[in-house]
Formats: sequence, C-alpha cells, structure tokens
Amino acid sequence: FTYSRVDIIFIGAGAVGCFYASRLHHPSQNIHVSLVARSNYAAIQKDGVKLQTRSFGDYTFNPDAAFPSVDAAAAASASGEKRDWHYIFVTTKALPDVSDDSSIIEPLVGPKSCIVLIQNGVGVEEPFRKRFPNNPIVSAVTVVSAEQTSPGTIRQNRWTRVSIGPYTDGLAAQDTELGRRGTEATEALRRWWTDLGGIKDVDPHDEVGLQTVRWHKLCINAAMNPSAVLSGGRGNADMVADDELQRHLLGVMNEIRDAVPKILGRPFPGYMAKPEKIIESTARNKGARPSMLLDWEAGKPLELEVILGNPVRIARERGVEMPRLQSLYALLRSAQGMRKRENKGKL
Repeated sequence: FTYSRVDIIFIGAGAVGCFYASRLHHPSQNIHVSLVARSNYAAIQKDGVKLQTRSFGDYTFNPDAAFPSVDAAAAASASGEKRDWHYIFVTTKALPDVSDDSSIIEPLVGPKSCIVLIQNGVGVEEPFRKRFPNNPIVSAVTVVSAEQTSPGTIRQNRWTRVSIGPYTDGLAAQDTELGRRGTEATEALRRWWTDLGGIKDVDPHDEVGLQTVRWHKLCINAAMNPSAVLSGGRGNADMVADDELQRHLLGVMNEIRDAVPKILGRPFPGYMAKPEKIIESTARNKGARPSMLLDWEAGKPLELEVILGNPVRIARERGVEMPRLQSLYALLRSAQGMRKRENKGKL
C-alpha cells in the first residue's frame, strides 16, 4: 500500500546528510526527500547527488527538489498549495555560538512538522524545543564515515548506524501527546530506513536511552577532539600512544561516565564500550584525525559549545562539576577567541 504523500527536507547537504537522505527517498512509496544545499547547490541541481558507497554500491540520488536556501524551500509550493514539510532534518554542524539553527528552520515548520536532529554533542535539542513547544522532535546520533570528495559527490567509507529516539524535555515526558508523536515518528523513520532503505542498524531508543547514546558518543568526541587540537595537532592513535595523554583521555571519559547517572538517572548500559575499550580501538585506527582538528586547521569554527560547553553546564545544573571537561572548554574557547582576534588584526 502507499502512504499519503510524505515530504521530507534536509537542511545541510554535507556527506552525512546526503547519505541518510538518499536512503529515505522512495518516490514509489510516496516518500519524497528534498535538500537545502549551500556551497554544492549548483552541482546537485545539475546532476543530483553522486554516491560511492561501501554499503550500497554506487548510485545517484535525485532529490525531489534542491533549494539554495531555507527561504527558497519555504516559498516552494506543491501544486499551488504551500508545501507541508512533515519531517525537517537538521544535519548542519551544531554551532549555537555562531547561529541559531532553530530560527533558521522556522519558515518551514508547520503544525504537522517533526524536527529531526542529526548533530553531534549534547543539549542540541533545547533551542528547538523552546522555539517549537508543540512539534515532535526526533534526536539522532550517527556512526558513519563519509566525506564529500567534490561538490555533490559523496563517498561513504564504512558504517551506517543511526540511533534515534524522541525528545520531549530530555527526561522522558513520554506519556504526553508530544512524546507519543515523537515515538511514532521514530518508528516511521526506522521502518523507512530499514525496510525501504536497507540500513540494517537503525537503532530505536526511548528518550533517556537516546540521551545515553549521545553522552556515550560524547565520551569519545569530548576527549579526542579538543585534545587533538590542544596537543599540537595529533591524530587519535598518536595521542593514545603517549602515556600522559592516554591518562588524560581516560580521565575525561571516566569523568563523563561517572556524571551520566546523576544527569540522566541511568548509567551507560553494559553493552556500550568502556573507556579502556575505546582506547584500545582508537590505537588500532591509525591515521584518524578528528573532525575538530580538521576544522581548526582549516580555520573554521569548532563545535565547542555542544561538545564541551553544554555538557559542563547541563551537569552543573544537576549539581555535578566536570573539572577536566571545564578545563578543556576554557582553554579551547580562549584559543579560538585569540585566533579570531589575530585574524581580524591581519585584515
């Protein structure tokens, strides 16, 4: 049977957004995915998105529509009517200190819209919840290695995992109407990605379960990313091989691990890798350079707030101090600020 038409739009046509968008687009099932693309808009408008994937071979994803901006998408009409966007995916870098993504998507959000956040870090949902108190939110965490090799051409190297769950207030007001709609949306996405899109490891969670996935990924990101920059530009395996740095990385991971039960009321489940295990697998993954280091080297803004600032503040609200994370935050925020001032001076 076919569903009544479902319109999905992805804001951010980077590697991760394009990969997951391409596995959701099933016009024969009446599921239509559009993209808002910035730097790669011309390439996608002309040729679609070319994907080279380890998991699904090579193919071209021709979105229902590509738009150069959110405003262009908001103005788009389907058969004369203003289009209802049922799912609005935000797959941009999370930079709340640079721009408020919740205000950017406002022109697209209607009463039926569900907002889906595929972003790193913690606390990313809160600005959206505040601005859109009545829209369901699905929070998503990916484990995928993908890159844009040229505009509109995406290479997926390995992994496809995406963990999804509803977000009401972060602590599971799931008996509410909002929670119910979020749970239904989570189930629909699981079904479409798995049954139609062939992704085998779509992991649905309840609200607190999904937050534990976010905080567990943070263990890796908050330890590795800032340390790669502050240690002078070292890759992950290289840092782990240094005794003093390894002790520091373990300290950061354990600090987060110990704080999580006090923040979420639930510890990490046993199947999630412990810090020692993470260190072991990091040592094997030679040559990996974390995204934050690549951003630093390219002079781009860092995902500083969602990976360091937010966790420190969220923990503090619950009466938990995270001194190691706070130190990384203070140092890296200062380094970024000083660099900005130097660059201003050069202009």
